[in-house]
Amino acid sequence: MRRFDRLERILALDPDRDCEEIYRLLAEYEFPWDITKALEFALFRTYAVPSIGRLLDRTGEFTRRPQRRYDDTVLILFEIFHWGVGSDRGRRALEQLNAIHGRFRISKDDYRYTLSTFVVTPVRWIDRFGWRRLHPREVRALTNTMRLLGQGMRISAIPETYAEFERLFDDYEREHFGFDPGGRRVAEATLRLFGSWYPRLLSPAVAHAARLLMEPHLLAAFGFPQVGEAGRRAAELALRLRAHLVRVGPARPDSRPVAPTPLSYPNGYEIEKLGPDSFHRHQC
Repeated sequence: MRRFDRLERILALDPDRDCEEIYRLLAEYEFPWDITKALEFALFRTYAVPSIGRLLDRTGEFTRRPQRRYDDTVLILFEIFHWGVGSDRGRRALEQLNAIHGRFRISKDDYRYTLSTFVVTPVRWIDRFGWRRLHPREVRALTNTMRLLGQGMRISAIPETYAEFERLFDDYEREHFGFDPGGRRVAEATLRLFGSWYPRLLSPAVAHAARLLMEPHLLAAFGFPQVGEAGRRAAELALRLRAHLVRVGPARPDSRPVAPTPLSYPNGYEIEKLGPDSFHRHQC
């Protein structure tokens, strides 16, 4: 398979009718690493909204069991996006997601903002650091896929276009980002988690590299020190170099889609058992 063959396949699909198939091709073949990193940052930046950061800190899950929380989130989203919201596994994963969230008082505005991060952050990341830019039809398909997710989560007043999501995203951050000790604790725990995936000597450097990719207003919301311009440029250059190497390398074959390899579930998992222990005790 040549590098741009899969793009031709994507452009032959309809971004409205076939949006979930297009998203699978993007997430599992074209940009698996980029979309994973973008969604990690998408969830991370929600902690800078005090109402979200405080809630996550209050549960204690992100500070006590960050790897389990990360794996549960990744697996539930994978089930939804891989199989589709209309499939049996997709519906069961959506039901699990809604049940976990249903224990808490979460505003519709916070839900909509979080959904917007799933739309805007991957598009902006790929446009900056991907091996190619997204085609407008791919952006539309990604947007439609996330709208299906939002509908399955029973979120109201979901934006209809990428441009509307982008306005919501930027406006919400400008109006709602702010420092909260709980949000800071969750952010620090998440950075430690990112570092834990690498040899111990590299962990601090990984956490610092993540901060190099954060915008000034995100750093300020967590009370993190601003980073130097030279360090930021070096991190961005490294990612663009990676993108160049991917672009000149072979395309991922159809036989090798990327799927999660959760550290918390080495022997496999059941959808209905995903989620924090406190949730399952509450269900009994």
